[in-house]
Amino acid sequence: MPSETEQFDVVIIGGAMSGAATALLLRRERPELRVLILEKSKVFGRRVGEATVEISTYFLTKILGLTTYLNEAHLVKQGMRFWFFNDQTRSLDQCAEVGGRMLSRLISFQVDRARLDQEVLDRAVAAGATLWRPAEVGNVELNPGGPQKIQVRCDGQTRSIEARWVVDASGVAALLARRNGWLRQNVEHPTAAAWSRWRGVKDWDGHELARKYPRWHKACFGVRGTATNHMVGDGWWAWFIPLKGGDTSIGVVLDQRLAQLPEEGPIGDRIKTFLSRHPLSREFLADAQWEEGDVHWRKNLPYCSTVFAGDGFALVGDASAFLDPFYSPGLDWVAFTTMSAVRLILTQQKGEPIAKMIEDHNRRFSNSYSRWFRGIYKDKYEYIGEFDLMRLAFVMDIGLYYTGVVSQPYLRGPESYYEPIFSTVPSIPFYWLMRTYNRRFASMARDRRRRKSLGMKNANRRFLLPGFSFALPTQMRIFRAIMLWGLLEVAEGWRTWFRKEKAPEKTTSTAGQRSEAAAAPSPAPNLGAASSPQ
Repeated sequence: MPSETEQFDVVIIGGAMSGAATALLLRRERPELRVLILEKSKVFGRRVGEATVEISTYFLTKILGLTTYLNEAHLVKQGMRFWFFNDQTRSLDQCAEVGGRMLSRLISFQVDRARLDQEVLDRAVAAGATLWRPAEVGNVELNPGGPQKIQVRCDGQTRSIEARWVVDASGVAALLARRNGWLRQNVEHPTAAAWSRWRGVKDWDGHELARKYPRWHKACFGVRGTATNHMVGDGWWAWFIPLKGGDTSIGVVLDQRLAQLPEEGPIGDRIKTFLSRHPLSREFLADAQWEEGDVHWRKNLPYCSTVFAGDGFALVGDASAFLDPFYSPGLDWVAFTTMSAVRLILTQQKGEPIAKMIEDHNRRFSNSYSRWFRGIYKDKYEYIGEFDLMRLAFVMDIGLYYTGVVSQPYLRGPESYYEPIFSTVPSIPFYWLMRTYNRRFASMARDRRRRKSLGMKNANRRFLLPGFSFALPTQMRIFRAIMLWGLLEVAEGWRTWFRKEKAPEKTTSTAGQRSEAAAAPSPAPNLGAASSPQ
């Protein structure tokens, strides 16, 4: 080992999006900072996380300055669409649909994450950050308020580093959280996912399907193919995301208490077999082939760290927490954690006190994760396959997201990223509203499961709306959805008003969507251990 310890101001563990963005923003603001990026891979492998939404898009375009690059190297996304089915749906035109009739109002993208991560890393290096690659991080000794000490294996030798700050951007490896015992699995949300890239998926907007299903083709005035198309069923959903160059990213996410993939065969074949129960995916995958070597599987997806920052370290992106891929919140989380970590580091570098900032940082992100989960995702897979329930949830989820979250950077600028979702007092009433209707829809779906009436409204229905914006029609749509929710409570919700709720059980629905219990997740502390009291 060399006798001399190498000195830096900031060492970042991980060179993908969250790490590279942190380095880029630090160097732009303070070019004199000595920033070192430690990336373990020689080249980035393809990974999931291929759709941006409005908050992450603002971060990528307005803050990181990637607008021209994204337009040239990736695809413009046309919102989200949901496709429902039951025993009566025989072809794709009979599947119930929820989505936009027109093109999206605000821009977002379908991205190849490996290419995007490399672009941001290249820009960070061009801005003056130092990159060691491949580099294997060994021991990390945290010293609050003092020099952080890191051992790194690089270029065939072990190198010793000291830095005032360590930023953990190691992704799902969550290096600091795991080594320090901060990581908590979210056992209330036992989801699993399998995904791959495919070739030969049919063209959503092409001539073949337009001739075969003319009324279905004419119903949408915009573009279906470059949307994130979701196939949904009882306890599961799947994404179809087109990528520049012709590949399509396809993955299945399921609640392991309600559904599971077939157990036999390669994962790609199991994905295709599972999705073939859905008439729409059966049509689009008829001649498609999954790409060898680009298939992935992961169980027990969500987790959260009990600590997000201290005097000398910060956790960003997936190294701090992961929630759920539904609604593509991953890059939003990257934006919030990265911006807040950069502000924390720059404040300390100016010689200002940061103890109160660290306390606020940990409280806000802990509350944000917990409330984000309980407001939107807890038990959502109970009703995700129900057209009428998801139609209302979609309008309220996205409408409130636009009104309370997406609007903020456009009104206030980058400083809005210092306030993660549901972390401020004005956001609490909206959190309670979302938590309430999400719980009620899950209760109604459980009651339908007991009455063997799941999916009864999933055929030959179409709900196409003009799109979401900051204008009055979006707010009016939210109020109308709340009124329809009230009518639904009177029509059927009353059955569950005084019934004690139970955890999901292994069932078989009457909608042609078989639900099977998967292996239970390994024991882990409850989410409450990682979150502030609500």
